[in-house]
Amino acid sequence: MPEVLSQSQIDALLSAARNGEMDIASDNAKSEEKIYPKYDFYSPKKFTKDRLKMISSIFESYVRILSSRLSALLHIACELEVNSVEEQRYFEFSNALSERDVLTLVKNSLDDMPDKDPVLLHITTNLMLSMIDRMLGGSGDVEGEAGSNYQYTDIELRLYTDFMGNLIEGLSSAWKNYINIDFGFQRVEVNPTLVQLISLEETVVIVDLTVRTPVSNGQISVCLPGPLLSDIFSQMNRETASMRQSNPHDTEEIMDYLRGSELEITAEFQHTTLQMSDILHLHVGDVICLDQPKDSKVFLKIGGKRWFDGKMGIYQKNKAVRIDKTYVLPELENQDKGEKQ
Repeated sequence: MPEVLSQSQIDALLSAARNGEMDIASDNAKSEEKIYPKYDFYSPKKFTKDRLKMISSIFESYVRILSSRLSALLHIACELEVNSVEEQRYFEFSNALSERDVLTLVKNSLDDMPDKDPVLLHITTNLMLSMIDRMLGGSGDVEGEAGSNYQYTDIELRLYTDFMGNLIEGLSSAWKNYINIDFGFQRVEVNPTLVQLISLEETVVIVDLTVRTPVSNGQISVCLPGPLLSDIFSQMNRETASMRQSNPHDTEEIMDYLRGSELEITAEFQHTTLQMSDILHLHVGDVICLDQPKDSKVFLKIGGKRWFDGKMGIYQKNKAVRIDKTYVLPELENQDKGEKQ
């Protein structure tokens, strides 16, 4: 939100301009210099830069959803982008509002927790009137028709309410990649300066979205209360910690899937070496000598590795292998090394 001057500051500037005390050249030079924001050490920041980047990423998803919704609703191309994400005190947001502004209150529910302070949405008057004009079949070009003292009519407020309901529907979808939280339309407040919606000293995060259409430009400001964000980040930390812990139920579920999987088992009696000429002269009925007694053990291999030893036999009139020995992992590794040598 832009910095709002007090009435005494405005009077001082007007008086200096009339008396010729203002140096316009020096003011232009100062405006070209890079301005660094002041840090209040008495009121340190509550949210880290990583948290603010995460909120910016969430609203990047929101503007993509909102862009398609507005384009379909207004039948005009709409471009949206996240302009800024800043942590402020609520009075800085409240002081930038006038008596004629309209605020939208958005209720929120986080896992059946009672509602905290509402999320606040504000749309600049020119942009809102342009969109209302488009919904009523007009061109949307209302430049110069709405001043700072414009007051919405009852019909416009009704359209304002329906329009904000469409905007809020996409807010939950933007957060679902991080946390499940439901947002819903609560009401519109036509004179926010007379209603103390949030404590003036409460920490909030202000997200400014820039909206551009062929006929109008404006901003949508979203005020996220600090307690709500603190609850969201705390729950996200708890869920992350629980995901890192091993869950015995997950182990059993994985084993159930493995028990139902199919593997190829090979029963190997013995190795032998033949010359190519001998293989070419083999015929049905020929016998290959393995130099191995018939009662010798049979190797059972799974995935090319020896897992079991057994003996050949008959089970229910079928040839079978009875398992006599099971190898553990170190023995398998030693066997592989011995075979390679």
